[in-house]
Amino acid sequence: MNFALSTHLFANERLSSHILDGILNAGFRQIEIFAALQHLDYHDPNHVRDIADWFRDHEVELFSLHAPIYADKEWGRAGGLKISVAYLERRKRIESMEEIKRAIEVAELLPFRHLILHLGLPEEDFNIDKFDAAFTSLEHLNLYAKERGVSILLENIPNEITSPERLIRFMKYTHMGLKVCFDTGHAHMTCGVAHAFEVLKDYIASTHVHDNHQEKDEHLVPFEGGIEWERTVRDFRSLEGVPIMFELRNFGPAGPSFEKLHAIMKRMEEVQ
Repeated sequence: MNFALSTHLFANERLSSHILDGILNAGFRQIEIFAALQHLDYHDPNHVRDIADWFRDHEVELFSLHAPIYADKEWGRAGGLKISVAYLERRKRIESMEEIKRAIEVAELLPFRHLILHLGLPEEDFNIDKFDAAFTSLEHLNLYAKERGVSILLENIPNEITSPERLIRFMKYTHMGLKVCFDTGHAHMTCGVAHAFEVLKDYIASTHVHDNHQEKDEHLVPFEGGIEWERTVRDFRSLEGVPIMFELRNFGPAGPSFEKLHAIMKRMEEVQ
């Protein structure tokens, strides 16, 4: 199995060579960077250049960049915009698109394959007009990303816009060749991992792998929540070339260690 790691695990810290050295020394050769301003300041070309220098000097692939979800450095607590390409209000939608474009521009210094993008906000209701708003946004962003060698992957999140069936409908409706980043924790909170996988499997190009108890988005390591991992692992084995991308929460000193992650990977590999 091909295991990879998202820097979401360190999202409250400024991304540095020290963090990246730790990920490399733990054996990971594919990384996703979480584009939160307090972590990767994509507004600061010097910070991006420093990170790009590290990747150039090491045999590690920046597989993906997670698009920003807030336009400030404090998870929205500083009053920054919650970023969404599905806002019905044109001003907010344009502001969101501009912030996402700033993140895509990272690829000019630091190439990456995929941009992971949310459609709408968590717990948002479905509205067909939001589909149209997202389509308008994605037409522009998809072209902007392609010009920089990046493909956009839509992530299933816990809202009514990105139920598996609606994601399929959106991708067919837009005719842009979009694919999916399959999030196990979000699927578990909504329709169930097995159902979501069955609907989306032909479109999955990456994953976000984490666990929870269905009540909130805990980003626990696998086997610590309620997901049926044996079946999930067997399903993932059918996805050729798609990494098992751990997207875990940083709980401070009590957070998951690399030793713990190695034990989880070993347990997954032993699933028959």
